[in-house]
Amino acid sequence: MSYISRLLPRSSSIVKAGWIHLRVNSVRLNQPRRCISSRATSTNGSTSRLGEHMENEAQHLNNGTVPVDNWSHPGPAAFDFRSDVMTTPTMRMLSAISSTTLLDDVYQLDPTTNNLEAFIAELTGKETSLFVLSGTMGNQVAIRAHLQGPPHSVVTDHRSHIWKYEAGGVASLCGALIRLVEPSNGDFVTLEDVQKQTVLSTNVHYCPTKLISLENTLDGIILPLAECRRISTWARENDIIMHLDGARLWEAVASGAGSLKDYCACFDSISLCFSKGLGAPIGSIIVGTQPFCDRARWIRKSIGGGLRQAGVVTAAARVAVEDTFLGGKLQASHLRAQRIAQMWRDRGGKLANPVQTNMVWLDLEAAGITDEGFVEEGEKVGLMLGGGRLVIHYQIGDEAVMKLEGVMDAVLKGKKTNR
Repeated sequence: MSYISRLLPRSSSIVKAGWIHLRVNSVRLNQPRRCISSRATSTNGSTSRLGEHMENEAQHLNNGTVPVDNWSHPGPAAFDFRSDVMTTPTMRMLSAISSTTLLDDVYQLDPTTNNLEAFIAELTGKETSLFVLSGTMGNQVAIRAHLQGPPHSVVTDHRSHIWKYEAGGVASLCGALIRLVEPSNGDFVTLEDVQKQTVLSTNVHYCPTKLISLENTLDGIILPLAECRRISTWARENDIIMHLDGARLWEAVASGAGSLKDYCACFDSISLCFSKGLGAPIGSIIVGTQPFCDRARWIRKSIGGGLRQAGVVTAAARVAVEDTFLGGKLQASHLRAQRIAQMWRDRGGKLANPVQTNMVWLDLEAAGITDEGFVEEGEKVGLMLGGGRLVIHYQIGDEAVMKLEGVMDAVLKGKKTNR
């Protein structure tokens, strides 16, 4: 079972049970938002009626099952270890959205969006950037913008997102063959690994490699900057384009592995995600040269990615970068991940992967535990788990870690471990 399938609840009763637990254990989660009505009653009658209407409408839309105030606290995300896509936007983001500009990005008129793109270009040391709706869109638009036409092949890690989780986009949008690389060291691909799968021949029987797509981080593991530079130098010597799926590059940088500018200098294009660990509600961005982004904008429009009042989403993305990445919250989640890994080891458990950023991979098989059994034990205490892969985003707090510790005790009780 893939980690994607584990994100989907198996029955409505499980979801209901999880919500009941969360609602009982959080007073704020069990109360409607009061700021609307209290503010309304302090002004005239019409404003009061408007406030009541807004609150009633919110309750109606939620069918009375979900609290209205979903902004001032992480809510269920605080107990969800399945993925960092579960992070929820903050009050600062809501405030930014409420005061954003509302002009058209298809015509490049929106100041909030233009400023975000300039800001990210400066952070990464690239000429310009282009906002896109998702990481998948970012990768696919970037690769399509680079590849002019078949025959061509793309070399990528066999665990990569563009290969496993983007609905075959490289094939359908680019007509490209994907050649898969397996890291010989078990953790990250090296130049030698890439060279084995790269086709440089001009023989008409073969499909020449035109682009190498790397991912950093991948499964929480950092691709070292030195290795990026080795691969990049060789690729450029052979006229091969370099793309980075940097959805979680923020995590590698937060760990101290290298700066954004240093990593991005190795690539012709980079996709960065705002909605995973950074916590924005939506969006990614691709960075590169002006000609590349001009073509990418065209490709984005052709697949329905043009945005009108884009400031509604780019305002929140800017806050996510400033508060979560530049604000140092990712480092705290890395420390919490190390703590969780140690909790597991202290009980005799083994890890399937090294813990370098915000992911902890528990070797459940070695402990004689099934994914399903681990997930069910978590459900008993209101935790959402996705098997042995634990993603510790910045909204995971000490209460969730304490509950997880209890789950570890429960599943390892009576098991033969290496204590």
